[in-house]
Amino acid sequence: MEYKYLNKINSPKDIKSLSINELKVLCGEIRDCIINTVASNGGHLASNLGTVELTVALHYVFNSPDDAIVFDVGHQSYAHKLLTGRFDSFDTLRLESGISGFMRPDESEHDTFVSGHSSTAISSAYGLLKGKKIAGLNDKVIAVVGDGAMTGGMVYEALNNCGRDKNDSGLIIILNDNEMSISKNVGAFARYLSVIREKKSYFDFKRDFKRFLSHLPLIGGFIRRGLSRSKDMLKHRIYRSSNIFEGFGFEYFGPTDGHDLQKLINLLNIIKSENRPVVLHTKTTKGKGYPFAEKMPWLYHGVGSFATDSGVSAEDKTDFSSVFGEELSKMSLSDDKICAITAAMPDGTGLYNFSKTFPERFFDVGIAEQHAVTFSAGLAKAGMKPYFAVYSSFLQRSIDQIIHDVAIANLNVTLCIDRAGFVGADGETHQGLYDISLLTAIPNISIFAPSNYNELRYILNSSANSNTLSAIRYPRGAEPSNISNYVATGNDFDVIGNGDIAIITYGIEFSNVYNAIGNDDRYTIIKLNKIFPINNKLFDLLLTKKSIFVFEEASKNGSIGEKIGNNLCELGFSGKFKVNAVSGFVGTSTVENDFKKFMLDSDSVKKIVSE
Repeated sequence: MEYKYLNKINSPKDIKSLSINELKVLCGEIRDCIINTVASNGGHLASNLGTVELTVALHYVFNSPDDAIVFDVGHQSYAHKLLTGRFDSFDTLRLESGISGFMRPDESEHDTFVSGHSSTAISSAYGLLKGKKIAGLNDKVIAVVGDGAMTGGMVYEALNNCGRDKNDSGLIIILNDNEMSISKNVGAFARYLSVIREKKSYFDFKRDFKRFLSHLPLIGGFIRRGLSRSKDMLKHRIYRSSNIFEGFGFEYFGPTDGHDLQKLINLLNIIKSENRPVVLHTKTTKGKGYPFAEKMPWLYHGVGSFATDSGVSAEDKTDFSSVFGEELSKMSLSDDKICAITAAMPDGTGLYNFSKTFPERFFDVGIAEQHAVTFSAGLAKAGMKPYFAVYSSFLQRSIDQIIHDVAIANLNVTLCIDRAGFVGADGETHQGLYDISLLTAIPNISIFAPSNYNELRYILNSSANSNTLSAIRYPRGAEPSNISNYVATGNDFDVIGNGDIAIITYGIEFSNVYNAIGNDDRYTIIKLNKIFPINNKLFDLLLTKKSIFVFEEASKNGSIGEKIGNNLCELGFSGKFKVNAVSGFVGTSTVENDFKKFMLDSDSVKKIVSE
């Protein structure tokens, strides 16, 4: 599509000669481009629409890549991509071999870090700033934090570290507040002060007066400290509490309208000259400029393709997540000890209805997976039955707590691991391929992998009687149709056939193996239901086989296949043994193509076991 300005933007330098009115037109073009592209390819819509003016203002005032812009939760970065030379390739967003939906340094020098998870930007930005200073550089580093990132504990670890040196200039934190994590300042006087603080004359006077006092002999410092204390007392009276950022040692600006380009540019120019760490608090509207997304931003956070004139369909769909939520709710009707915990994902993990039906037993802890696990440990210690629903890729952040706070104490916490396996377009940062490698290193854990909805229901109900740490991993999307009627047996593993060649698998990969082998009497299909710890009876069966193949939708390093192979080696197995799993990071693609790429689809299974 042809745009008046956007087509001509090849780098951030190209916007610096535009007037404010021209920049406003550019913002409209960016929104139009994002809406149409996401409608075609899917992606994160609402969060990106909310950061358009902010991103334009940042690139207008600062000089990327020398002044590094670090986006927390990189799904806020679409406008940044369009301003940094990727307009011509933007239609490939989240497609295989196309541009990523997150920040990717191998894609552009303007993408400082890979950023797919939350609450990391301040830490990485401060480390980058310190490195630049050691190298003798005076560049600025800007961390754009928002979309719930302030609910993650790592943010406060970073603030505590980087705010302690009040003369450490160069770090600028942009708080993109779309009312998901920061409370509102209320009251007419607070609004009046906000207006005053946005005026350049106020900051010019403040800076000049400080300089004047510093040159007064004897009494200058005394007066300055007295005025500072008076200012703090006045602010405390107005805001009713201390400003957390100033408490950490930052100079605080705002809140200001994150969609007012002129105000943003004025403030950012003022902030550039500050000689201490700075926080700029901007108020933005998630979904800005697209009425459907403004009205229901949660529905437009991450979406598939849709028609721009009618928006995203809110119709219910059945998938593993919804079945999990429905069954847990059903169980909770007769068991008042069941509790559900999520880390800012009640909709994505299927717990929305649970949250409405059992509000006293539902806990959304924000983007705080570490806290969620230890909080679950506390619930278990009190006699509750906590179920922590979390995406596999986000579970990675809580491994220490799983080991230290749950497993060692042998508490009955159940980890409900959604999006286990391939996830497609979200790419490397969201693939659910590492939970098995990480969790199987932990004593006292049982791991299950249902292949269809019936098995998920069966395992959930069985887990209610557990007295130890359990993990149930299930994929994104719907159950495979060819095994939808497969009946859960409750066995640790099921055996189909009695051939000399054994094929071991679990989860929805069982669908591909079953489809490839059928009832061929040369093979024995071994379907693992409880994938860890491995039942020793399995090895008695495997030692009778001539060849053994393992197919698993997980990382090969630390896989179930590796563990089976190690045990077989110790038992003296001398036949053929091969593990087919996933190696390396998996980029943007489709789930179907990922199965083919790693030879886990039915055709590949048939070819490999026939060789």
